Amino acid sequence: MEPQGSHLLFADRVGRFYARQYSFPPMAGRLLGFLFVCDPPEQTIDELSDALLASRSAITGAVKLLENYRMVRRTRTAGERMDRVGLDPTSQQPQNFDSAIHREQAALFRDGLALLLDASPERRAPLAEMAALADFLSDRLPALLDDWQAYRDELRASSQVPSAGNPRTKSAASASGPLRRTQRSKKSEKVADHE
Repeated sequence: MEPQGSHLLFADRVGRFYARQYSFPPMAGRLLGFLFVCDPPEQTIDELSDALLASRSAITGAVKLLENYRMVRRTRTAGERMDRVGLDPTSQQPQNFDSAIHREQAALFRDGLALLLDASPERRAPLAEMAALADFLSDRLPALLDDWQAYRDELRASSQVPSAGNPRTKSAASASGPLRRTQRSKKSEKVADHE
């Protein structure tokens, strides 16, 4: 199926975003953006090359990069001689919520602070703040991940977001808007749990 111009514009916008925010090569971001909206959702390297007006080698390089980040995966159906590239379903899981990484980062920054024992407070300030931020994140991220998973489960239960097993359902497209829980309702739920 020939890609629509709006799909390519979306892919370009995703490419620019990932290049700006994460220093991805623009082609990797464009490929990711296209895979979010293309039909069928799995495409061969040749199909992606034709759709994105890029060389096979550029597409292959982008696929390898995105595979390393576990954002896309290659599959092959029995009897086919070529791989199909599609979004990796595990990429929809939250990333960087591992508090052990932030604890390790805090320890690393504290090692740096130990090297600056005799330095002025101004010289120590950047490392001290980074250590404090890493401690803060390692402390808070597990609760935030729990909140996200509860929120996602509510969205799925209300059919506003399809479950990971079927990422493209009409109910998601026709949903009127995301379900929102206020801080007050979350706090009251916690209080109710402790009573």
